[in-house]
Amino acid sequence: MVWKIFLFILLAFVSIAGIAFPIVENPQAWYQFPNIPGLEQNARIIFFHVPTAWLTVLAFFMSTVFSFKYLKRKDLDDDLKAYASAQLGMTFCILATVTGAVWAKFAWGSFWSWDPRQTSIFALLLIYGALFALRSSIEGEEKRATLSAVYSIIAFVTVPFFIFVMPRIMKGLHPGSAEDSSAGPVVNFQMNSSMLLIFFLSLIAFTILYFWIWRISYKSLIIKENINKQLIRG
Repeated sequence: MVWKIFLFILLAFVSIAGIAFPIVENPQAWYQFPNIPGLEQNARIIFFHVPTAWLTVLAFFMSTVFSFKYLKRKDLDDDLKAYASAQLGMTFCILATVTGAVWAKFAWGSFWSWDPRQTSIFALLLIYGALFALRSSIEGEEKRATLSAVYSIIAFVTVPFFIFVMPRIMKGLHPGSAEDSSAGPVVNFQMNSSMLLIFFLSLIAFTILYFWIWRISYKSLIIKENINKQLIRG
């Protein structure tokens, strides 16, 4: 219970700080953020957009880990854990896409411009969307779990490329793209101490939130599976 209170306070602090702390040219107080040329007020999105993108990678990675475990032990519990994490990965991938689109509207004038980073995250949505389509098309538990595990492992191979490699080797509008000269302090984690503090607290808070939601999702899947089995028997 204590850690839940801690998480609530941490998320509340990060949200308020990320939205309300002023951005000024020459920060003098601990609660002031520096003005970053090219981003200005749009820099606030990093406290929310980056953590959702991070959780996308973390969730898909955890899904792959449990997929490996399932193939090794053939324990359906591992399949449910992998599935629960994949669901969260998809959710956070959508959130990263939406928050990125909102940022793009204010920064570039359009919600969607097929920037390399937007294109790469859209590709991930399609790849992992196919995983759920695969699961829903197979009735047998063991066959579904095996095929899902193999697909999840193969799918995760694309994650580092689409998240970290492709957007950085291609020219684009997003900060950090090839030959980009703007927003260096954000991309290179050379923000001032106040901004770094809120940024890393945000990453910590969102990571704890992921594991909490993942545990709840996993338990809900177990309950759902038990209910379905009872209905079949009845």
